[in-house]
Amino acid sequence: MRASFVPDREQRQLRELTRYRASLSDERSAEVKRLQKTLEASNIKLRSVASDILGKSGREMLDELASGTTDVAELANLAKGTLRTKIPALQRALDGRFGEHQRFMVARHLAHIDFLDAEIEALDSEVATRTAPFKEQVATLDEIPGFGRRAAENVLAEIGTDMTRFPSSGHLASWARLCPGSNESAGIQRSAPTGRGNPWLRRTLVQTAHATSRTRTYLGAQYQRLSRRRGSQKATIAVAHTQLVVVYHLLRLPALQFTDLGLDYFDRHDRVALKQRHVRALEKLGYDVNLQSKAT
Repeated sequence: MRASFVPDREQRQLRELTRYRASLSDERSAEVKRLQKTLEASNIKLRSVASDILGKSGREMLDELASGTTDVAELANLAKGTLRTKIPALQRALDGRFGEHQRFMVARHLAHIDFLDAEIEALDSEVATRTAPFKEQVATLDEIPGFGRRAAENVLAEIGTDMTRFPSSGHLASWARLCPGSNESAGIQRSAPTGRGNPWLRRTLVQTAHATSRTRTYLGAQYQRLSRRRGSQKATIAVAHTQLVVVYHLLRLPALQFTDLGLDYFDRHDRVALKQRHVRALEKLGYDVNLQSKAT
């Protein structure tokens, strides 16, 4: 039985590429944090004004800082787009104690980030070449809220495209350890972790679950509904589980197309519970509620 879960050579090679890409992405994020720490140490508060210090405007300012420019007015004037409305704030944010040491460090940080960007871009190209035979599956998974091309490639690298190896979506979720754990004794259910599973698949689906948590979709509504009662972590795993079930059915039955159930699915599904919830909320505010059906 276990032999059927061993991926073929092409899938194993694709896994190595996608996992290496994920590792480089982590390294890039770490290097950006080091850059931010260096700026903070020199009292450069660019992050407090520009949401992305490596955006087009922020990158030009950092390049000028690293090259020796110290005039804050000249640096702030490099702002583009809506950031130009914040030029006075930028001047204050760029007025720090930026010495030779920080200049050297920032230049090294930026060079390392550029190197990692080039490596990740090369990996993107190689992964795209190797996933070309199943570009239709990639496009199909890309339609799931929270997914993108990279997430679709990562998922396919971990589970493959042949879903016949899993008798049901529940078997796939159990294999990935994205389902509730079981800890029952003497008829008493206790809290249990989901388990280890596939950390690379779990990582991708947790990221896509976070990405869809604030969308006006069924998955966004599921997250909001569960996070209020069970907390954000359990809600995230539940949404990741739902996404994996959707992936299973889309790959198992290629004729299927993804259709979002809508933000109001849960309200439409159980109108009685919705009515009771609103009534209780009004009663807590001190109102006596008498409901009367609206005439058709």
